Amino acid sequence: MTRTVAIAGLGAIGLPLARALDAGVPGLSLTAVAARNKAKAEANLSSFRAPPPVVSLADLAECDIIVEAAPAAVFELVAMPAIEQGRMFVACSVGALLPRMHLVRRAQATGARIVVPTGALLGLDAVRAAAEGRVESVTLETRKPPGGLDGAPYLLEHGIEVLGITKPLCVFRGNALDAAAGFPANVNVAAALALAGIGPMRTRVEIWADPGVTRNTHTIRVEAEAARFTMTIEGVPSAENPRTGKLTTLSVLACLRGLVNTLKVGS
Repeated sequence: MTRTVAIAGLGAIGLPLARALDAGVPGLSLTAVAARNKAKAEANLSSFRAPPPVVSLADLAECDIIVEAAPAAVFELVAMPAIEQGRMFVACSVGALLPRMHLVRRAQATGARIVVPTGALLGLDAVRAAAEGRVESVTLETRKPPGGLDGAPYLLEHGIEVLGITKPLCVFRGNALDAAAGFPANVNVAAALALAGIGPMRTRVEIWADPGVTRNTHTIRVEAEAARFTMTIEGVPSAENPRTGKLTTLSVLACLRGLVNTLKVGS
């Protein structure tokens, strides 16, 4: 059975994902997209083998699987219609989900499913497994080139300037909920980690603007009854948007394959 897929947003994540689906993924068919600029979206889709129609955010819910790859500001406008229709909702802006857990409760009532891709992180399987037992602590240290953090609401609110710095600067220490609110375009990894593990209030986050790195670097440290582990990933920033890693789109594509493949690897 082939499942229809809709994508909200045709930016650094959505457009490459749409291209991959158009090229052909067994069991999946790109059927609709939504974008803020309809004319630009149609131009980007014109070279596709089967260009999908550009529809409203609400109309995306006519498809089986809805992938949210849009600005966090429209997260609920994408999520709610999909959840009301009992669809599979794949959330890329997972930081926007943390303060909206009523969507999870609503999905329980309608039969919808909310799926969070691993994104630019690693080791969520290990964190989920550890969280089945007792976990003492989960921490995330994120280091990004200053340009990848510039413009974040938390920096603007606190008057923190990162462009032009010459040495690493810690711009945030706190919990994952506050990190996701203050850096909505930067640390969806913190939200995914929190949901996989011990929750947003207990998950500790440090964010560094580091002129010495060229890749988005995330280090996870977990102290648990079953294991102690540290994992680091250095992701290449997307050329279209340095706030997003190239691995994120590939992770969403792998997530979609996992929804239809006969063989599923990993917990």
